[in-house]
Amino acid sequence: MYDVAQIRADFPILSRQVNGKPLVYLDNGASAQKPRVVIDAITRAYAEEYSNVHRGLHYLSNLATEKYEGVRGTIARFLGAADEEEIVMNSGTTEGINTVAYGWAMPRMQAGDEIILSVMEHHANIVPWHFLRERQGVVLKWVDVDSTGALDPQAVIDAITPRTKLIAITHLSNVLGTVVDVKAICAAARDKGVAVLVDGSQAAVHMPVDVADIGCDFYAITGHKLYGPSGSGAIYIRRERMDEMIPFMGGGDMIREVHKDEVTWNDPPMKFEAGTPGIVQQIGLGVALDYMMGLGMENIAAHEAKLRNYTRSKLDGLNWLQVQGTTPDKAAIFSFTLDGAAHAHDISTILDKKGVAVRAGQHCTGPLMDHLGLNATCRASFGLYNTEAEVDTLVEALELAHELFA
Repeated sequence: MYDVAQIRADFPILSRQVNGKPLVYLDNGASAQKPRVVIDAITRAYAEEYSNVHRGLHYLSNLATEKYEGVRGTIARFLGAADEEEIVMNSGTTEGINTVAYGWAMPRMQAGDEIILSVMEHHANIVPWHFLRERQGVVLKWVDVDSTGALDPQAVIDAITPRTKLIAITHLSNVLGTVVDVKAICAAARDKGVAVLVDGSQAAVHMPVDVADIGCDFYAITGHKLYGPSGSGAIYIRRERMDEMIPFMGGGDMIREVHKDEVTWNDPPMKFEAGTPGIVQQIGLGVALDYMMGLGMENIAAHEAKLRNYTRSKLDGLNWLQVQGTTPDKAAIFSFTLDGAAHAHDISTILDKKGVAVRAGQHCTGPLMDHLGLNATCRASFGLYNTEAEVDTLVEALELAHELFA
């Protein structure tokens, strides 16, 4: 049984007040709160177990190494990867995508080669490809969404030409909540010899992910959205793609030997993990993923689907509220504007006075905002601990905002 009251008790911050009101935290799309088990694991790691990893021969170093490396297997299980050596640990999705851009795409793409993107992409899955456009003449091809925010996978597939080398696509839009059929895209792309990178920053939080079933070449996740620490994350890289890659950054751990005239690289995945890693952050991420898997990703998805349906029914009753993204199977993410002159930042400020935390702005999706003809939206994004009562509080706060701006 999914006991949301018990789950909420696991998150200390949810018991606090903001502006004299109980906190209603609906900014999970930006960053999620942390359960006590993660906080305790981080504290213990620093207070009792801390040391650098991999090369030490003393007790604490061995202990830290064992815990840190154990997370690689946890991430592999969480993503359905066949081999934990296909998991590169890093600071998050942005580093993961840049690793692919510099380590795989840059050495093999020439002027006129193409990368296909959807208009929904987060800047983290846009800017690295602009580097290749500016520096190497790579062509970026954009695929639009329809009026509901849905992305037709066939439109992505139809955009493939003989010059297409990569499709870089979100699994779930951080603004619209749209779930993309990345499996269909990957199957068609593989038949055409095109690699696919999937930005899983949002999807991995809300639904079960199986990279083997999806068939992607790269799948990036970020820890702070997965109820883990900031500065943690990973990217799945299919073994064949790893063999095609050169290192992105140079430094400790990614080398085997260094001489004045020669350097030899370590084996993957260490080949792509330069420098002292985020040891404690990754340990915290492993605990967070265990926590989520303990609840059951299917159970989390079912709870959030119920929240989505309830929220949709409530927001549909506000005829002065415009919701962006209306696909039936979307995630529990609602971006909206109010009729009239109210700016998203003003709306967010009013909601905050009622203890309701939402995000306001472009959400790092400039091309999508241009496509929608908007300069900003408010976004309420739900997580595994949110409740229908919090939806009611959100609606009450929105009604107050509407009264003030009417």
